[in-house]
Amino acid sequence: MNSFWLKNIEESPKYEFPELQEDVEADICIIGAGIFGISTAYYLCQKGYNVTILERDRISNKVTGHTTAKITSQHGLIYHYLLNQYGKDFAKKYYEANQEAIEEIHNLIKKYDIKCDFENQTNYIYTTNNSEVLKINEERETLKKLKINYEACEDLELPFKIEKAIGFKNQAQFNPIKYINGLLEEILKNGVKIYEDTTCYDIKKDDDKYICFTKNNKVKSKYVVIATHYPFINIPGIYFAKMYQSSSYVIGVDTKTDLFEGMYINIQPPTYSFRTAIDGDKRILLLGGADHKTGQDVDFKRSYGLLEEKVKKWYPNAEVKYAWSTRDCITLDKIPYIGEFSNLMPNVYVGTGFNKWGMTSSNIASRIITDLITEKENKYEEIFKATRVNPIVNKDEVKNMISQTIKSIVIDRIINEDSIEIKELKQDEAKIFEYKGKKIGIYKSLEGKIYAVRPICTHLGCVLSWNSADKTWDCPCHGSRFDFKGKNLYNPALKDLELVNLNEL
Repeated sequence: MNSFWLKNIEESPKYEFPELQEDVEADICIIGAGIFGISTAYYLCQKGYNVTILERDRISNKVTGHTTAKITSQHGLIYHYLLNQYGKDFAKKYYEANQEAIEEIHNLIKKYDIKCDFENQTNYIYTTNNSEVLKINEERETLKKLKINYEACEDLELPFKIEKAIGFKNQAQFNPIKYINGLLEEILKNGVKIYEDTTCYDIKKDDDKYICFTKNNKVKSKYVVIATHYPFINIPGIYFAKMYQSSSYVIGVDTKTDLFEGMYINIQPPTYSFRTAIDGDKRILLLGGADHKTGQDVDFKRSYGLLEEKVKKWYPNAEVKYAWSTRDCITLDKIPYIGEFSNLMPNVYVGTGFNKWGMTSSNIASRIITDLITEKENKYEEIFKATRVNPIVNKDEVKNMISQTIKSIVIDRIINEDSIEIKELKQDEAKIFEYKGKKIGIYKSLEGKIYAVRPICTHLGCVLSWNSADKTWDCPCHGSRFDFKGKNLYNPALKDLELVNLNEL
C-alpha cells in the first residue's frame, strides 16, 4: 500500500517534467519540488524572477506526499515552551506567523479556485493520562497570557475518554497534492522551468553567481534555495549537527461508520494523530503515529501494526486501505531553520527542520525567503533565522545525537559481529554480518531472492539499521534511507549504497 495522497498521481499523472539535459541559467535555482519549493517558486515568479526548479524524484513524491496535511498553528504544547525559553514577544510572533500561513494558504486556494478538499476544522491537543493534565493547564495559562483564543475541552468526539484538551478553531486540512497541482498551473504560466529525475550534487560559487551541479549538466543562478527537506550540503551550515530525523507511520482507514469533525493529537507517547479525508464518496480516517528516531530498529508490530491494533479496538469493522511512512526533520530548539543557509554563502537560502508541521512552516519559509531576495523586511525573519547561534536548549538531545553518531560511525571499525550463514536467513528478513573485516547487509525477499549491500550510509559513513516495517536500510545518525536494493530514497545522502556480489566473496 502507498500514500493516499499519491494514489491519483500514480494512476494518472497530471504533470510530468523532463530530466535536465543541458546547461541553463536562471535568476533563482530552487533545489527540491515539495510544498516548500513549489510555494517559493510561486511567490518569486509573481515578483518577475526567472525560476528553475530541480527535483531528484517526482514533484511532491517524498515528504509532502506522505504528510498528514494538517494546517495548524497548534504545534503540540509549544507556547508554554516558547514563552519560558524566548519570552512573550517571540511566542506571540511564532503564533502570528503560523496563523498568517493558514490564512495565506486559504487565500491562494480561493484566488485560484484550487480544488484540494480544503476544510476549516478545529484542531485539538489532548491527554488521556491524568498525570499529563498539569501540562494542559500550563499551556492554557500561557495562551491566556499571550491573548491567543482557545477552547477548553473536557470531552471530545473521539471513540475513547480523554482527561483534558485544548482546541484552536479555524485551523484546516486539505489534500496537499491537489493544492500543489493548483500552484503548478500558476507557476507554469509564469515561465518557471521544472526538471524531474535531476539530482543536484553540489553548489559552487562562480564570481557573483552559483553553479548547481547535476549528473551531466549545471544551472547557473544568482540565488539558490535549498528546499530538499534535509540539506544535502554539510559544510558550511552543519545542519547535520543541529537536527535529526523522526519517522512515523500513517494508515488510511474505512471505519464503516460516521466519523468525527476536527483534527486531534495527544501529548504523551505513543503519539496518535487523527483527521479525516475525502476518498471518493466516502470519508476515511487518517491515523498517524508510532514515532521513533529514524534509524532505530522497528518492525511492523511497533509501527503500522500498532496503529492497526488501535483502530480495530475503536472501530472493529474497520478496513485499512492505505499505509505509508513519513519523515520529519526535528530541530534541537523546536524552531524551524529559515533564511540564509550560511553566513559564508550569501544568496543561498534554506528552509528545513519543520518539526512535523510542514504545511504552515513551508508557507512561512517561502514568504520569508522571497522577502529576503527582494530585500523586503519580514517581521518574522529573526524568529526562524537559520544562522542563529543561540545556546541549544535541549542539551540531553544534543548528547544523545552525538553519542549515537559516534557509536554508529565507530562501530564498523572496532566491533566484530558474529558471522552468520546466509542460509539461516528467513524469508523477508535482513541482517548485517561480517566477512573478511567488512560488513554486509543482506535481505532475503519473500520469494527467497538475496539482495546484498554495504550497509554504510553514503552521507557520513554511519552503519545503517534495518527497518523491517518499510523494508529499508535507515541511517541512525542523520536519517538517510535506502531501499533493500541499495537505492537512495531520502537525503542527506545522495548516492546509492555499494552493492555486494556474493559470488565474488
